[in-house]
Amino acid sequence: MHASQPLRVPVGSDAARWSTFHGEKTLVVAARTVTSTVRVLECLPALLRGDARVTVVFAHDPTSAFSGGVPELLHDAGCRVIPWSQVRHAEPDLILTASENIEVPAGHCPVLVLPHGIGFQKHVPDSRGPRERLSGVVPDSLLESGRAWLAISHPRQEDQLLSSHPKAAGRTLLVGDPCFDELLVSADRADAFRRALGVPERHRLVVLSSTWGRTSLLGQDPGLAARMLAALPYDEFRVAAIVHPNVWSGHGSWQIRTILRPALDAGLMLIPHIHAWRSALVAADLVVGDHGSVTLYGAALGKPVLLGAFGSETVPGTAAAALGRTAPRLDAHDDLHGQVASALAAQRPGLFAAVADGAFHQPGRALPRLRTVLYDLLGLPEPVSTAPPERILADPVETGTQATAWTVTTTLRTADGPDSVTVRRHPAAVGREDGGPGEDEAAGRCRHLACDEREPDRRLLESASVLLRDAPVRSAAAGAAWIAEALGRLPGCRIAAVSLAPGGTLVGLRDGRVVEAAVTGPVQGPALPASVVYALLRAAAPLDGALVTVRVGGRGEDVALRVRASRPGGSSG
Repeated sequence: MHASQPLRVPVGSDAARWSTFHGEKTLVVAARTVTSTVRVLECLPALLRGDARVTVVFAHDPTSAFSGGVPELLHDAGCRVIPWSQVRHAEPDLILTASENIEVPAGHCPVLVLPHGIGFQKHVPDSRGPRERLSGVVPDSLLESGRAWLAISHPRQEDQLLSSHPKAAGRTLLVGDPCFDELLVSADRADAFRRALGVPERHRLVVLSSTWGRTSLLGQDPGLAARMLAALPYDEFRVAAIVHPNVWSGHGSWQIRTILRPALDAGLMLIPHIHAWRSALVAADLVVGDHGSVTLYGAALGKPVLLGAFGSETVPGTAAAALGRTAPRLDAHDDLHGQVASALAAQRPGLFAAVADGAFHQPGRALPRLRTVLYDLLGLPEPVSTAPPERILADPVETGTQATAWTVTTTLRTADGPDSVTVRRHPAAVGREDGGPGEDEAAGRCRHLACDEREPDRRLLESASVLLRDAPVRSAAAGAAWIAEALGRLPGCRIAAVSLAPGGTLVGLRDGRVVEAAVTGPVQGPALPASVVYALLRAAAPLDGALVTVRVGGRGEDVALRVRASRPGGSSG
C-alpha cells in the first residue's frame, strides 16, 4: 500500500501546476514504525494548525523489523505518501521523525527527531548489526553532519546522552513531552473514560501494560491476563491490556488474539494500539506493567503500579530505572486478587512524584516549545495566533466482549435477622485462580456454573446449573415460555432466568415453580437474582415471600431481593 511511483502533487518537478495550496516550505515526515509514526501524527496537526505555508508529505522507510502496519496507518490518516527514493528529490526544508534509525538521504536540510517513548531509557537491538544500541539516538554520522536535532523532555536526558554519545553535544532541544501533557490535561476524565470503555460503576479497572521483547510483561508471562481475570471477582473488576505496537507489527493481531483468547473470552478488553491506549491509561485504577513507557506514564499520573516484569535492558540513571527501584513487584503466581486489592488500598498518589520529576520538565509547555522549534528549523516566522490548544483526549471506544459464563460461589447465612447471601462470580472461561473455598453446604456455601444463553462454548452451556437470558421479555407469559423451552433443551440445567421489562427477573425451576425476583439496588440483569434463588434452593430454604439481603462480592453496598413464588399452574404458594 505504500507509494511506489513518485508523486506529482504536492511535491514533484511540476507540482506547482497541480497544487491548490502553494506552501513556502516543504516538511517531510519520515515514517518507519507504527510507534514513531503515531507519535508524529498525534502532535503535528496542533503544531501546523491553520497554516497553509507548510506542505507536508510522508515517506515510508520500510527497513524496520516493525514496519508492518505503517502504510495502512498513513492511508487511514489520509496522508500523502511519497516513495522513500523521492525524499531527496522533494528538496525538503525539514525532515521530521520520531524514529532515530531512518536512513536520512544526502542533503543539507535539518532533521528533527522526536522521542517515541520517554527519553533514552533502554538498549534495543541494532538493525545495522548484531549489537545493541541506545534507543532514541541517531547514528554518529548524522550527529557529525550537524543536521540532527534531538528533542528531549528533561535536561537530565542531555547529561545522560552525552555520557555515552559525546557527539550529541549541542544537538539537543529541550521541549518536554506532548504525550504526557495530553494525559495530564485529560486526567479528570478518568470516570468518563471508564464508562466509555464499558466498565460498570463501582468496578475497578486494572490495566496490564506490556512493551515488546522477551523481557516484557507479555513476553515473560503470556498467561498473566487470563490468570488475572480468573482471580479478580467479575462484579468488582474489569481488566484491559495495552500491548506495544511493535508486538502487533511483529506478530500480527491474529497471533496476539490467539494467545490471549482465554482472557478475551473471559472479558479482557484488548485496547487498540493506535491512539486509544492513552485514554485507557487515564481510565486505569491500577497499572500492572513493565519497563515500557506506558507504565512510566501511568506512574507519573499517580496511578498505583505493580511491576509484573522489568527488563535488564533498562539504562541505569533513567526515570525508568528509578521506577524499577520504587514500584512494588507483582508475584505473578501468588494471590493476584490479594495483591491487587492491597495495591489499591495502599494507594499513594505521590509515590512516584520523584520519578515523574526526573522524566518531564515543566509539564504543560511541550507543544508551544515544539512549535517554536519546528518553525525555527523551517525558517518561517511562528504564527502569531494563540498557542496550540490543550486538547482533552477523545472518549475511548468500548472494546472486547462481556463474559457469558461464570463460576459462582454463594454463601448463605441465616443466623441473625433476614437471610443474607454473598455472591461472588469469576469468568468460567479461565477457571478459578485463587483456590477459593470449595462446596460446603453445612456452612451455607456452594458453587455453581451460570451461563448466558449466548455462551459459545457448548461444553460450558451443557454443564450449567443456571441459564440466563439478559434480553428482557415483555410479559411473564413470554418469560415462562422461554424458561420451558430452555429447560427442555438443556436437561442438565436446574433453573433458567430471564429479565422482565420494565424490571425484575423471572426464574423457572425444573419442578415447574416460577419465581419472580425483584431487586432493590444498583443491580441489572438476571444473573444475581438467579444465583440467589439457586442458593436458596440448594439450602432448601423457603422461596415464597423471602426477603434476602445480598452482598455482591467484596463491595461495600448491599442490595435487597424479594422473592414471590408460584406453584405449577400459576397459583401463589
